[in-house]
Amino acid sequence: MPKYVGAVDSGTTSTRFMLFDHSGSVVAYDQQEHEQIFPRSGWVEHDPLEIWQRTQQVIRNTLAKAQIQPQEIAAIGITNQRETTVIWDRQTGQPIHNAIVWQDTRTDRICQEMERGGHRDRFYHGTGLPLATYFSGPKIRWMLENVPDARARAEAGELLFGNIDTWLIWNLTGGQHVTDPTNASRTMLMDLRRLEWDEELLAILDIPRAMLPEIRPSSDPGIYGLTRPDGPFGAAIPVCGDLGDQQAATVGQTCFDPGEAKNTYGTGCFMLLNTGTEIVHSRNGLLTTVCYKMGDAPAVYALEGSIAMAGATIQWLRDNLGLIQDAAETEAIGQSVPDTGGCYFVPAFSGLFAPYWRSDARGVIVGLTRYTNKAHIVRAALEAICYQTREVLDAMNADSGVPLQRLKVDGGATVNNFLMQLQADILGTEVVRPKVRETTSLGAAYAAGLAVGFWEDLDALRANWQQDRSWQPQLDEARRAKGYAGWKKAVERTFGWASEDT
Repeated sequence: MPKYVGAVDSGTTSTRFMLFDHSGSVVAYDQQEHEQIFPRSGWVEHDPLEIWQRTQQVIRNTLAKAQIQPQEIAAIGITNQRETTVIWDRQTGQPIHNAIVWQDTRTDRICQEMERGGHRDRFYHGTGLPLATYFSGPKIRWMLENVPDARARAEAGELLFGNIDTWLIWNLTGGQHVTDPTNASRTMLMDLRRLEWDEELLAILDIPRAMLPEIRPSSDPGIYGLTRPDGPFGAAIPVCGDLGDQQAATVGQTCFDPGEAKNTYGTGCFMLLNTGTEIVHSRNGLLTTVCYKMGDAPAVYALEGSIAMAGATIQWLRDNLGLIQDAAETEAIGQSVPDTGGCYFVPAFSGLFAPYWRSDARGVIVGLTRYTNKAHIVRAALEAICYQTREVLDAMNADSGVPLQRLKVDGGATVNNFLMQLQADILGTEVVRPKVRETTSLGAAYAAGLAVGFWEDLDALRANWQQDRSWQPQLDEARRAKGYAGWKKAVERTFGWASEDT
């Protein structure tokens, strides 16, 4: 009788494999970073072959740590950085170019061309997305236009597209070319209502249909395929769960009822609000996306606020400025000063996502004086994460008409208790952290486990969720409003810095 479910979690900076037992507790895991490639200003790439290599390493290392046999694993789920685009040769499996990462802004010209062509409303109403460099469709178009012979090879059926989930499933199973609605909904190519590729949008972006994977349920009792016996598991295990990372975290946080929301603090920061089976189009700069689709049940939708730079801001302080040696230092450094000394840091390194969608924005640090020191800048970076979340929550409250009283949080940065208190203070809302903080991996495991009956239903998953700690706002409303007004003023300074050539 299988005792565990496994999840491959391939994020923006690293890949991990985690094993969970029936209670949703972590049994063992391993994690490996992969290289961040910056060919030009605004360009961000990954090596898909390196990601596949790291995936194999973390699977083998986790199985060795746990000292279990592959036959003890009931199923495998996949979760992934969304929108990051890979195109590879159908026969050889070789990528034709590095993966273009979701943060990359090189497709700004293509998005502007779509805007000038009058296609904005068609994309927005069909896919729930704005015309933005964030999504996969324009990245596919860029590769077809800029990689030699790519267009002809794609039209001849020789090339395959996938986000990282599709790339990993294809490699794990030996050639199954599938994705799920949560990932497909981030391409600008899927009709939100029908959960099928939209032929008109494919024509507008000039993308051959033959490149695209089959869209299957996020939790699929029919299974996508079996892992190759000669692969990292050394056995045939069902691969039957697939969720984009933020939707996976929403499932891991068991936000199954309309009105429930979570915020994940990773490389970026992503808040999702479950809107049930109703498609809600935002009036305030949020995305409409698929939350999950479990088997034959109707798809569940969400409103999402996407922030490009959260944990990556702290990484920038470490790697680019050398202000810290380790992210964990920011807690003590941030607490060493009572405030930022009037300093604001807006990390618009690749433009601003929700609720602005300004690809011309670039990062600024404002309010500097001779009094400003390292601690003020570090604290301003932590506050930037919280203020960006405040902007998204305000938009979400306006769209839903129901102010959230409680925000579930997860992701690596939630280990920083000071950051979580700052978040509660800046939001004016209770912040709640679960015992299992890596809910992204857990959500992928839940999707796979539901497909094979390892967990019976959503109520069984709800029973697994346990609170670790909560934070109540301690800041008075006048100080909260003053700080937020200063942030809004700083954000305005970021606009208009980038041109098409940068």
